[in-house]
Amino acid sequence: MDGEQKRAVVLTGAGGGVGRATTQALAERGFRVYATVRESGGEFLQHPDVRAFQLDVTDPASVADAVTHVLADGCTALHGIVNNAGIIVQGPLELVTAQDLRHQFDVNVFGAVAVTQAFLPLLRAGRGRLVNITAATARVAGPFFGPISASKAALQSLSDAQRLELAHWGLPVVVVEPGFVDTAIFAKAAQATAKATAALTPAERALYEAQIQAVNGALAKSKAAPPTIVADAVIRALTARKPKPRYTVGSDTRMLGLLARLPLRTRDRLLAGVMGLNKVPAAR
Repeated sequence: MDGEQKRAVVLTGAGGGVGRATTQALAERGFRVYATVRESGGEFLQHPDVRAFQLDVTDPASVADAVTHVLADGCTALHGIVNNAGIIVQGPLELVTAQDLRHQFDVNVFGAVAVTQAFLPLLRAGRGRLVNITAATARVAGPFFGPISASKAALQSLSDAQRLELAHWGLPVVVVEPGFVDTAIFAKAAQATAKATAALTPAERALYEAQIQAVNGALAKSKAAPPTIVADAVIRALTARKPKPRYTVGSDTRMLGLLARLPLRTRDRLLAGVMGLNKVPAAR
């Protein structure tokens, strides 16, 4: 799509920190960005090449409407699909509700698949690229981050499969794997966790109270990276002549990548130490 028509990219989750940074980076580099947000309202980047509209990735009708919206704008081919929309469900798996766990996968996995399936004909027409945003925890699941870790691991597996499936048409599938990023998604996750915790009985809350305090204390010492580093990786994925299958973003992601190669018992022991769990007395 290089001629007179600008290269077009569909980006989900454009209302968050990474989404906004990526939208701006793409627009500044001459892309037309179809920036989708979960909820309408609020200010968004004002740029002649940004088309912001509402999309609920968990709603098939909304996904179908998004395709109609892009076609109605005159776009007949895409240079990229960036599946960035996501949520974080956290907490002890024993106490996570079935509804919350399903919602985790509805957004992070099934939503990404639905968007990809819907826009693949346009991506094929533009000989474009599929970019999926996973997470460092896709390779190493952290304690109390089982739902988000599992959903991102699932997206990673689907990306690996589709990388081979779409190679027939020369369509690269790229995973961008960030770690702890300074965005509102973590604050939203903490608020949702607090609400879920308030609904528990005192006995249920007491089960994991000491462990969660230890993990929260360890995480409080972590330094979040700016969302622009994720946006830069997406730009590389969309512009490199031969994009890498995976772009690892952030020092914490690289550390978890090293942990993933260790024997499980060694990995568990090191991760428990980093997360402060080794200082919590074992239950009797």
